[in-house]
Amino acid sequence: MLVKGILDSRSVLLDDESPSKKRVLERAAQLLSDGDSELSESIFERLLERERLGSTGLAGGVALPHARMPGVTRTRGAFIRLAEPVDFDSLDDKPVDLVFALLVPEQATDEHLQLLAQLAGLFNDADMCARLRQASREQAHALLTGQSAHHAA
Repeated sequence: MLVKGILDSRSVLLDDESPSKKRVLERAAQLLSDGDSELSESIFERLLERERLGSTGLAGGVALPHARMPGVTRTRGAFIRLAEPVDFDSLDDKPVDLVFALLVPEQATDEHLQLLAQLAGLFNDADMCARLRQASREQAHALLTGQSAHHAA
């Protein structure tokens, strides 16, 4: 479960048909930018830069693309469930279908690392991933934010 306020329900996208890692990162940047196309492009570039350092694809079909960025005043998250898994150069060489993108203010180094650890733990839970793969948008948001949604159980 995440700290409330990081993941807005509008930043949950299910059954996205992005065909590649690059398109997934573009879609994540769009969700993280709150509709600001100029900001979206900057976020996309930051996410790409981070991927060049090493893939953010974990094991079990999960990726956690993330970036720190100047000018960003609050931490933001976006969740994407892909219609078809895509190659993400993951640790287990398996394609990814669950993506949680994270954008944090540049100076928030400790918060960034704590959130990544929290997300890695959350997505390391096979039951949680199975539930997210079946969830409606409302249920996925509730599962990720820890809100009590009667449908999420």
